[in-house]
Amino acid sequence: MDRLRVATVWLGGCSGCHMSFLDLDEFLIELAGKIDLVYSPVIDVKEYPENVDVCLVEGAVCNEDNLEIIHKVRQRTKVLVSFGDCAVTANVPAIRNQLGLNSSESVLQRAYVEGAQANAGIPKEPGLVPALLERVQPVHEVVHVDYFLTGCPPPAETIKLLMTQVLSGAAPHLEGSQLKFG
Repeated sequence: MDRLRVATVWLGGCSGCHMSFLDLDEFLIELAGKIDLVYSPVIDVKEYPENVDVCLVEGAVCNEDNLEIIHKVRQRTKVLVSFGDCAVTANVPAIRNQLGLNSSESVLQRAYVEGAQANAGIPKEPGLVPALLERVQPVHEVVHVDYFLTGCPPPAETIKLLMTQVLSGAAPHLEGSQLKFG
């Protein structure tokens, strides 16, 4: 079997899912012998590559940058896994959806002006702060997701089971509701 081309992506979230992935400890060494990690926040690759076999996507879709990368990820990836509760439900990043604010501009007003202790003002420099979407969304509301791996974050043992099944060529299936088909 050829080595799997694996990627991980971090959208709007806390990086806890990636930290849980790193908690695989010694299994990471075994995994490194069987996959090519082609894109991840833990490696220095700037452009999402073509022909990715499996991608674990952490975080919700919160801004224009997230929207752009998730479409690219879906186009270039065979199997997409919503990795953790922020990707699956939008979780904590979606709290701003319930703030009763009418637009992304209102969110910026509250954060950068009303909540500022110094230098109040909404950043306007292009490229400094990506444009916020009007509503934070879970990944499956934007693109098709093949599997959902729940947890905040998913436990390392669950990630290990998922990766073991993927490496064996089997369709991922975990006991209970931990991994769901898209």
